[in-house]
Amino acid sequence: MPLHTFLTVPVGKNVGLTSVSIGLVRTLDRLGIRVGFLKALGQPHPAESFDRSSAYLQATTRLSPPDPIPAHRVRAATSKEEIDDLMEEVVTRFDPLSQDFDAIIVEGLVTTPELPHAEKLNAALARALNAEVVLVTRPEHSTTDAIFAQLQTLLRQLPEPYRRVKPAIMFNHIDVRTLAAELNAPTDPHALLKSLTATLAPRLPDCVLLGLIPDQPELAAPRVCDVADLLGGRILLAGDMRGRRIRRISLIARSLGNMLGALRSGTLLVTPSDRSDIILGAAHAATRSIHLAGLILTSEFEPAEEVMRFCQDAFELDGGLPIIRVPDSSFEIARRLHDLNPEIPVTDVERIELVMDTVARATDADWIRERCDSHIAKRLSPPAFRHRISKIARANLKRIVLPEGEEPRTIQAAVRCAERGIARCILLGDPDQIRETAERNDLTLPPLVEILDPTPLRDRFLAPLLDLRKNKGLSEDRARDALRDNITVGTMMLALDEVDGLVSGAIHSTAHTIRPALQLIRTAPEAKVVSSVFFMCLPDQVLVYGDCAVNPDPDAETLADIAIQSAASARAFGIDPIVAMISYSTLGSGSGSDVEKVRLATEIARERAPDLIIDGPLQYDAASISEVAATKAPGSLVAGRANVFIFPDLNTGNTTYKAVQRSANVISMGPMLQGLRKPVNDLSRGASVDDIIYTIALTAVQAQ
Repeated sequence: MPLHTFLTVPVGKNVGLTSVSIGLVRTLDRLGIRVGFLKALGQPHPAESFDRSSAYLQATTRLSPPDPIPAHRVRAATSKEEIDDLMEEVVTRFDPLSQDFDAIIVEGLVTTPELPHAEKLNAALARALNAEVVLVTRPEHSTTDAIFAQLQTLLRQLPEPYRRVKPAIMFNHIDVRTLAAELNAPTDPHALLKSLTATLAPRLPDCVLLGLIPDQPELAAPRVCDVADLLGGRILLAGDMRGRRIRRISLIARSLGNMLGALRSGTLLVTPSDRSDIILGAAHAATRSIHLAGLILTSEFEPAEEVMRFCQDAFELDGGLPIIRVPDSSFEIARRLHDLNPEIPVTDVERIELVMDTVARATDADWIRERCDSHIAKRLSPPAFRHRISKIARANLKRIVLPEGEEPRTIQAAVRCAERGIARCILLGDPDQIRETAERNDLTLPPLVEILDPTPLRDRFLAPLLDLRKNKGLSEDRARDALRDNITVGTMMLALDEVDGLVSGAIHSTAHTIRPALQLIRTAPEAKVVSSVFFMCLPDQVLVYGDCAVNPDPDAETLADIAIQSAASARAFGIDPIVAMISYSTLGSGSGSDVEKVRLATEIARERAPDLIIDGPLQYDAASISEVAATKAPGSLVAGRANVFIFPDLNTGNTTYKAVQRSANVISMGPMLQGLRKPVNDLSRGASVDDIIYTIALTAVQAQ
């Protein structure tokens, strides 16, 4: 069964997000689906440091959800615009769950004054985890018109990440009697849901009504022991404090004759301690099998001992009437009870179970089963991609040489790579200058960062360099001249297996980085050429673009090789390749030598890699947009689904990647060279520290 992730997102206030989230866990569990749970981001709470949803599930199931990222770190990351880093940490916590479960419920965040950007974070969660969205809301009124109007508003305002598949909507706190009467339907939630869906579906094609959760008073009924914990005071009779639930509270200030209507099962009576008539009335109610929730005696007076003794036998019937003595006034106690936390205590397992069962009974389990049986196109989000790179790199630390070791961004990247355990970085350069630059930038060089002076290496590498280039007639003078360049020194270290990979280009051109690699490392046996790919980190997924940096005008044979190499690179980084060969023509709609080259390259690639999903020529929009694909290439397995884009020449590829990068504010990782025997990678001269970090990580993964 493919992994399915469902993200619950609140729409509106007091929608019962936690109840629905844990209820969906129960729904999936009843279907026999191995279900996990994650509260990815901590919700700010003034009085609690734990996550209630996770605690509820620990109390009622065998699940042990990981702790959410603490709320203070969520707020800090949001204020610093570091949401991508936050999502990478989310993926890190999510990844172990994805190995153990077939479906995972992820609970989103509720917007509060302490967390005003919850909606933005929920959208980021949906993208990062490739999650289907379950919107949780409550109607202002339980009528079809009110529900329809609310759905229209909701769908108009829906963020793009929620539209990847039809969003499912759970309505909570439904007055089922009112709605059933209007629809002439049973009050059973499933039957009512079918009736409402049949009524609204013709007008609402863009969503799924997943559940109608009834508004049941017993779901909000606290135990008497919960009130005792809130009020403190002295317990005169514990009775059945953990079993009796409070369905209503009655503040008694009238005479006994005028308060008889309050003597109902489930009522918590609040009365002054000197009201012996009320105490006697409560005792009489107990003898009539009226199960009052409890009795709270207030004020500074003590209850009359003779009255309490007289009523003792009655109070102890049926498990006992809980009686609590507090010194405050009745009105003060009433005020405090009004402020009683509506959240279920973690110890109230019975009520948690009731909530979960109620939600499960009200949910369309058939839709859940169908979604879990269906295949969702795998999209590797940028946070998931970065997490995967870092995870693979950490598994086997590689030595990566950085020939531009004196450059400040490079030093900072090396330090951060060491701190995150991504690689053992070697800074090649003047040791004194490197240390001075680090100190100037408040950087402490950890043990995983090595400083290497290239000066003694120049003589040591002279003979090996002459040997490697003897067929090219390299003279000793020219070899010495080449070794004055730290990139050549670093490349020789790689050629002689003293390091596992090389990253350069922060202050040098692409040609400066690549030329020594082509001369000394050479191509891998299975590759015909050296080419490159960029990993384009779009908001929702990572795409692979090739070749955008190396080959100016590849012929059909070379273009096919680039396609096969790029697919292999995609697969190595967790992307199931679906390859589109890009042209200005879609499947023969145009003609010319350029189109013919792409068509022939597609055929060659299919012959050399028959298992590869590849098609072309395809225009970019036909390759990437399903609506366009349905018109231009309805029979193609690639059109509308492509995640690896192979451009016909360097002019097209480089222009496209820069246009997408700059216009859409997309992070691009690369170029990553492919086809070499050992990994060498180039940086943009405008590379950020993060760009360098992830290029080092890419290189470390290639070296595995």
